[in-house]
Amino acid sequence: MTTGGELCRLCPRQCAAARFGGSPTGGYCGALGVPRVFRWGPHFGEEPPICGERGSGCVFFSRCTMKCFYCQNSPWSWEGRGVDKTIDELTQIFRSLALDDRVENWNLVSPTPYLPFIREAVHPLLKAGVRLPFVWNSSGYERVETLEEYRDLCDWALFDLRYSRNSTAVAASGAPGYVEAARNAIAWAWGKGKQLIVRLLVLPGHAEEAVENLAWLAANLSKDIAVSVMAQYTPAYKALDRAPFDRSITQAEYESVTEAAADFGFENGWIQDLAASDPELALLGENMSADHGVVR
Repeated sequence: MTTGGELCRLCPRQCAAARFGGSPTGGYCGALGVPRVFRWGPHFGEEPPICGERGSGCVFFSRCTMKCFYCQNSPWSWEGRGVDKTIDELTQIFRSLALDDRVENWNLVSPTPYLPFIREAVHPLLKAGVRLPFVWNSSGYERVETLEEYRDLCDWALFDLRYSRNSTAVAASGAPGYVEAARNAIAWAWGKGKQLIVRLLVLPGHAEEAVENLAWLAANLSKDIAVSVMAQYTPAYKALDRAPFDRSITQAEYESVTEAAADFGFENGWIQDLAASDPELALLGENMSADHGVVR
């Protein structure tokens, strides 16, 4: 049923929780033996090719394989809020998004703990000829073995590349081995010819890690990769009293990343308005000029 059989080894933690047997137990992420969904519906906040004209059909799954103490989605990522769904109910969600809302794609947001259930839920739709592109939308903390096993659920890879130093990944997200896992996941998607967008969220006090990740992409994969440089960090949850995560990023920090993207030769992708209240995206290649691409 899944990488590891009845024991869950879907994410890099490979915690081997008995999630898929008769009496499921929760793993590190807290997910059990049933898909839990926080919300779903057409969404227009993703990058333009994913939203299209009709919006992306996002399904926000509860729980997460990471524990980012600054998470803006903590009610469902940390606390697990949401509604448990049967496979038939999950099938109906995907059917409604495709046939009623007529969205551009099925956007699986943090799907990793529930991949076996998702595949089972979409099977009758695919068999009936109802199919949309799948967007695998995640933190990037993935196992290549899992990506390969569930490659049928990945037409678009919308992966974060959050850290370039594992010490930061452990301290801020409780994610050991994040750097290798995320970079390997991105390399897998690029090598498999998936539609790939790499998101780089600039974090306060850690802008140099976004620059280091841009350097890695340019040196090891390609400058043709679409990158989405994000300025939307806002202190939330447990970050409110943890410096430097208790503040927004500065203009100097953000410009150091957008300037690096230009210097490394990236022209495909988007940059976000520095103003947290305005998440507008601008084309990367057309805006890397004297103002380093920061949209005013």
